[in-house]
Amino acid sequence: MRFHDTNVRQQAVVRLRAGAKNADVARALDIPLGTIGYWRHMDRAKRGECPGRHAPRCPRCDGCEVDEAAYSYLLALYLGDGHIIQYSGHRVPSLMITCDDNWPGLMDDCETAMRTVFPDNSVCRARKTGCHNVKVYSKHLWCMFPQHGPGKKHERPIVLEEWQQGIVDDHPWEFIRGLVHSDGCRITNWTTRTVGGERKRYEYPRYFFTNKSADIRRLYSETLDRVGVEWKATRRGSETYNISVAKRASVALMDKHIGPKY
Repeated sequence: MRFHDTNVRQQAVVRLRAGAKNADVARALDIPLGTIGYWRHMDRAKRGECPGRHAPRCPRCDGCEVDEAAYSYLLALYLGDGHIIQYSGHRVPSLMITCDDNWPGLMDDCETAMRTVFPDNSVCRARKTGCHNVKVYSKHLWCMFPQHGPGKKHERPIVLEEWQQGIVDDHPWEFIRGLVHSDGCRITNWTTRTVGGERKRYEYPRYFFTNKSADIRRLYSETLDRVGVEWKATRRGSETYNISVAKRASVALMDKHIGPKY
């Protein structure tokens, strides 16, 4: 074990207090980086500057305020493309929203919503093939997303709690937007008609939302009803699978608040 005299330690502390980085001090004095970090911590503790345990507050546990519009959007992203997991080596669970690299704007919106709902927690992006997982770690994820449970979402009941439904009722377009951004799309359909003996092609925009969970489709369609959007359930084989919005006035309303992915 290598010992360092008090003079060397004092030199390090002086540099650290002046704003030098741990790594720079370690290189300048030929001291292990871990030793420099320990000296910095002990110096800060002696002066009462240690930040203490990280204990972010929770809207559900502590009654602090939450940005409800951001939460409504993030809740919808979670229901569509998110999951909560806690690995055995981690102290707290993480919420991961998988975002396609083809839609960088949506990824930015997801990260912004996460940072807004969890302002005291760090948010990161983990690169995967063709996508990124936008992640936040928090011990309060169970409180904020009580829909979490074992198994896949379409294999278990998905019901909003009263406080969540109140937020969605107050911010329905953010909820719809999050569901469309996760499991929906805006496409251009086409059909042909005979006019004056001539076959002509007509194109029109249409919104689709696809999710295996009947409960999540119900939440989507009920929220569409709330904002006055007409919709129709379509089938894939024998199962109801899609929610379609095709009527011109309803598409125009969706375009005003959502629009194509970006």
